[in-house]
Amino acid sequence: MEQKNEFKPFIPADKVVPEFTVVSIIIGLILAVVFGAANAYLGLRVGMTVSASIPAAVISMGVIRVILRRDSILENNMVQTIGSAGESLAAGAIFTMPAIFMWAQEGKCDTPSFFTIAIIALVGGLLGVLFMVPLRTALIVDEHGTLPYPEGTACAEVLLAGEEGGEKSKIVFSGLGIAAVYKFIADGLKLFPSEVDFAFENDSFTCGIGGDVLPALTGVGFICGPKVSSYLLAGGTLSWFVLMPAIAFFGGDSLTSVQDAQGNFLAFNQLGVWDIWGKYIRYIGAGAVAAGGVISLIETFPTMLKTFKKAVSGLGKKSDNSIRTQRDISMVSVLIGIVALALFIWLIPTVEVNLLGAIIIILFGFFFATVSSRMVGVVGSSNNPVSGMAIATLLVTTILLKATGKVGAPGMIAAISIGSIICIIAAMAGDTSQDLKTGYIVGATPKNQQIGEILGTIISALTIGGVMYLLNQAWGFGSKEIAAPQATLMKMVVEGVMEGTLPWVLVFIGVFVAIVVRILGIPVLAFAIGLYLPIHLSTPIMVGGAVRWFLESRKNKSEEEKKGIVEKGILYSAGMIAGEGIVGILLAIFAVIGIGDFFNISSIYGDNFYAVGNWVGIVCFAGLVATIFLFARNKKKN
Repeated sequence: MEQKNEFKPFIPADKVVPEFTVVSIIIGLILAVVFGAANAYLGLRVGMTVSASIPAAVISMGVIRVILRRDSILENNMVQTIGSAGESLAAGAIFTMPAIFMWAQEGKCDTPSFFTIAIIALVGGLLGVLFMVPLRTALIVDEHGTLPYPEGTACAEVLLAGEEGGEKSKIVFSGLGIAAVYKFIADGLKLFPSEVDFAFENDSFTCGIGGDVLPALTGVGFICGPKVSSYLLAGGTLSWFVLMPAIAFFGGDSLTSVQDAQGNFLAFNQLGVWDIWGKYIRYIGAGAVAAGGVISLIETFPTMLKTFKKAVSGLGKKSDNSIRTQRDISMVSVLIGIVALALFIWLIPTVEVNLLGAIIIILFGFFFATVSSRMVGVVGSSNNPVSGMAIATLLVTTILLKATGKVGAPGMIAAISIGSIICIIAAMAGDTSQDLKTGYIVGATPKNQQIGEILGTIISALTIGGVMYLLNQAWGFGSKEIAAPQATLMKMVVEGVMEGTLPWVLVFIGVFVAIVVRILGIPVLAFAIGLYLPIHLSTPIMVGGAVRWFLESRKNKSEEEKKGIVEKGILYSAGMIAGEGIVGILLAIFAVIGIGDFFNISSIYGDNFYAVGNWVGIVCFAGLVATIFLFARNKKKN
C-alpha cells in the first residue's frame, strides 16, 4: 500500500475546524507585508533571505491562541501560509529587478514604474502558485516518505507543539524588539558604527578585515549553521587575504584605470581595499557565483529530469474532491489562469516581454517550478539555487533576444523582466511546496492553502514595488548600504552577453576557482557568495554560526536539550532578522523625507568619533551576541 494511504494527518479529513477565516487572512496578510519588506532589505544587503514560515507560525500562535483565545491549528497554518508568501516573492524580486534601477541610474533607461514592478511580481508569484497545484499530488502526497521538506516539516512540528506557542512567540518578539532597538541606536542615532573596518594598506601589502556588527547577519549565521557560515568566510578569506594582496603586489607600480579625486591614475599598490574589491574582486566573485549556480544545476540535472517526468506523468491524476484534505483548485481554473497570465504579460505595454518571452516564461517557469519544489524537498528553501536557475534563464533568454534583434536597453530590460518572473516562480513554487507539506501533515485543505498563497502573492506584489522604491531612493541600489549583490550579478550577466562589457579574464578566474572548490568537495555556491561579497558581511555571519556550533557541541547537554536550545536560538534569530529589517525600512523612510540626520548623535562628537567607535561597535556587538545565549538557554520546567 502506498505511503499516502497509510499517512493520517493530525486533523482527520472528515473533521471540519476553522481554517480560512477573516482572522487568519488579516493576520497572514499583515505578516506577508512585514516579512516581505524585512527579507527584501536583508536580501539587498547580503544577497540571502531566510524562510518566514516558522516565525509566522509562532507569531500566529501567540496572537490567535494567547490574545484572541482561539484554538485552531489550521487557522495558524493558514496564517503562516499567507505570511510566508511575502518572503518568497521578495526573494525572487530583489534578486533581479534592482538591475533595471541601476541601469536607470546609468542613464540607459527609465526607472521602472510601480505598476511595472507590481505586474512582474504578480505574474511570477501567481504562476509559481498555479504551477504547484498539479504537482502537489506527485511531490507532496506520493513522495511523502521520500521528500522530507525540512522547513515544512519543522513548521508542522511547531504547529503541533501549539501549547508552547505563547512561550515561543515571546522569544521571536524578544529578538525582534532587541534587534530593532539595537539597529536604531547603531544606524539611526549612530551612537556607534554598524560597520567596523580595519584596512592595512601600504606599498607592498593591501588587505582588510571588518564586519557589519548587526543583528540580521548574526541571525542568518545562526540559522544557516557553522558549516554554511564557514564556507562563506572561507570565500571571503580567499578574496580579501589572498587575491587582494596578490593583485596589489604583482601589479606594483603599474597604472590602473582608477583615478583619484584630482583625476590622476593610480598604481595598483596605491589602491585601497575597496578600490581593489570594486574593480577586480567583484568580477572574480561574479564568475565564481555564476559557475556555482551552473554546477549546481548540472549536478542535479538527472534528478531534475526524473522529477519532471514523474510530475508530468501525474498531471492527469485527479484528486478526490469529496475528501477535504485532497481538494485542489480545479485544473480548468489552473490552465485558464496560466494562459491568461501569459497573454497578459505579453500584451501589456509597460512590460518589455514579447511573444517569445511569454513562451520562455511558461516553459522555463514550469520546469524550474518542478525543479525548485523537488530541490527544497531535499535540501530546504535556504539552499535552493534560485540564483543559478535565474542565471541559466538569463543566459538563454539574452542570447535568444539578441539573435532576434532585440538588443540594447530594451533587450536587456526584457531579459531581466523574463528572468525576474522565472526567479519569482522558482522561489514561490519552493515556498508553496513547503507550505503544502506542512498542511499535509496537520490536515489542512490544499485548496484553501492555494487560495491563501494567491492572496499573499497579491498583497506582496502590490507592496514590494513600494519597498524597492523606498530603499532605492534612500540609498540607491549598488550602494554600500544596499549592495544588491544578486541583482548586480544578474545585471553583469545580461550586459556581458548583450554588450560584451565584462572583464572576461577576471570572470573566468572566478569560474575556475569555483571548479577547484568543487573538486575539493566544498559546496560551491556558499563559498562563491563569500568570495563575491565583502568580508564584512561574512564575519558576523560566521559569529552566528560559531554561536550555534558552541551550543550544539556542549557535552553536558542531552540531544533533546540541545535540540531545544537550537530551536529557541533559531526563533530568536528569526526575530532579530525581522526586527532589523523593519527598522531598516523605517530609517529608509526617514532618509527619503529628509529627517534622517535629525537623530544623528555622532555628529556632536566630530570626525574622530568613528575611530573610537570601531571598538565601541565591537563591544556592543559582543553584547548582542550574548543575548542569543540568554534566550537560547534551555530552562528546565519545574
